[in-house]
Amino acid sequence: MKSVLFTLVASVCIAGSAAAETPLERGRYLVQGPMGCGNCHTPKGPVGPIANMEMAGGFVIAMPEFTVHVPNISPGSRVAGWSDAELALAIREGIRPDGSVIRPPMAIEFYRHISDTDLAAIVAYLRSLPAVEQAVPESIYHIPVPSSYGPPVGSVPDVPHTVSVEYGKYLATVAHCLECHTPLGPEGHLFETDLGRGGREFEGPWGISVAPNLTNSPDGLAGYTDAELGMMITQGKHPDGRTMLPPMPYGYFANITPEDLAAIILYLRTVPPLPDAG
Repeated sequence: MKSVLFTLVASVCIAGSAAAETPLERGRYLVQGPMGCGNCHTPKGPVGPIANMEMAGGFVIAMPEFTVHVPNISPGSRVAGWSDAELALAIREGIRPDGSVIRPPMAIEFYRHISDTDLAAIVAYLRSLPAVEQAVPESIYHIPVPSSYGPPVGSVPDVPHTVSVEYGKYLATVAHCLECHTPLGPEGHLFETDLGRGGREFEGPWGISVAPNLTNSPDGLAGYTDAELGMMITQGKHPDGRTMLPPMPYGYFANITPEDLAAIILYLRTVPPLPDAG
């Protein structure tokens, strides 16, 4: 019953939501909201993203597996010379126009599920940004990199924008929530056996954060109300007031609409329960 009130409140907002959006507005919402692209692609200063540098790259992600210099994807970078179809292919399938494969931590496994309509909207928004010319060093990898992420995707239909488990799963997928919250094995993410179990460590200026359990178990989300989950996702605050640590993109998730947040929570309630990893 604890999800009913949250869902009812959110459903009041559903009229006039996605249907009134232009493609540019939809793209802005996805990039600045659920996808949180700027969390990696926009340079950061002491107080957050640097003004007038949206998607200009340069952020460094250092892990044992790699040291990634996140690329510039503003119109001032090499993507300006790519067609819309080429940029769309790079986003959804991780293939550049020269045939090379985009490497981790770009969440291609999840972006393969972006609908055709949303993909076009994302490209439209990226094309609308100011051009920022900033050179970014090459990344260094200490692990084998994928030769592909699977067969060609083809066409992906829209998921109805309603407060539903189906749409919540879609949003959680494009937000690639379970990329960080699922443990890694020698061959990659353990989606088949450990989906959402948490336990991955992320080191940064904040110290070390550990991805929590997102399954519907006592170790995970079962003990939280929907309102508490919403506060954690969009505000980065525990129910007791403690501030949660990066790299969760709270500043972007704060832009998620109430109805979309309700849908995401409906989906998270369906993730099969598992104890904490380890």
